[in-house]
Amino acid sequence: MSPFTPGTGAIRIGTRGSLLARTQAQTVADALGAAGHPAELVIIKTAGDASQAPVAEIGVGVFTTAIRTALQNHEVDVAIHSYKDLPTAPEPGLVIPAVPPREDPRDALVSRDGMVLGELPPGSTVGTSAPRRAAQLRALGLGLEIRPLRGNLDSRLGKVAGGELDAVVVARAGLVRIGRADEVTEAFDPVVLLPAPAQGALAVECRSDDAELVRILAELDDASTRAAIDAERAVLAALEAGCTAPIGAIAEVVESIDDDGRIFAELSLRAAVAAEDGSDVIRASVVGPVDRAAQLGKDLAAELLELGAAELVGRGSQA
Repeated sequence: MSPFTPGTGAIRIGTRGSLLARTQAQTVADALGAAGHPAELVIIKTAGDASQAPVAEIGVGVFTTAIRTALQNHEVDVAIHSYKDLPTAPEPGLVIPAVPPREDPRDALVSRDGMVLGELPPGSTVGTSAPRRAAQLRALGLGLEIRPLRGNLDSRLGKVAGGELDAVVVARAGLVRIGRADEVTEAFDPVVLLPAPAQGALAVECRSDDAELVRILAELDDASTRAAIDAERAVLAALEAGCTAPIGAIAEVVESIDDDGRIFAELSLRAAVAAEDGSDVIRASVVGPVDRAAQLGKDLAAELLELGAAELVGRGSQA
């Protein structure tokens, strides 16, 4: 089949069928429509949707492979991913022309009785799907019982409402996107809990040979968000870990002032690697030019390795 040609029909956007995935994809469809490019959603079932096993067991890519296959087979024109679900290695024949403005990247607690994390009694049960969150929560030394958690956001929140768990930790971005941000008990400062690389960001992907569609999608790109994501994922890639490994990273474009009083933009990047049992957490940070985002990520990963991160990744990663 030939590449997508504007004016020949709606742009077909491939997405998972969960409420969150559909909501995320619809924001892109709406943005395209507002720019004069009608778009429609195509729901694709993935291996991740069919399994209730922890992500660390079923592997990286379970939420993306089926959608990428549909894209490569010309069944859809665009794929929308939660960027943190994508493997760090590029996919041959595909390109990501747009990373729209990021939603709040922080992790969030939803707990019974409106308690913040420090108010939960020792022994409280806290559910999370991510080894990264589990490792950092254990490292806080609060005596919490961390339990594995799968399912969509509704089912996760339902485990608290139904009394099965005392609390869950999820991405705040997801709750915001489905209109349930008011259920957040506490949004964690990254000093307490560093989010997953690229958390809260979307990847808008298409075939690299669809030049006109690449041009259209590029209009949705947010340069600051892309720089932050490039830096965070460079840390992950350089540490040779999958997205389920206990690695947190967050970057943001910040304003700095030079010696002459002039304001300029820099990229601030922080990262941490934790042992899954919470016995150790290694942290590092760096600030540098925005246009060197990926290199900053590599440099920070090298510093983490010098501090002993390799041992922790080896002990903690199940990816």
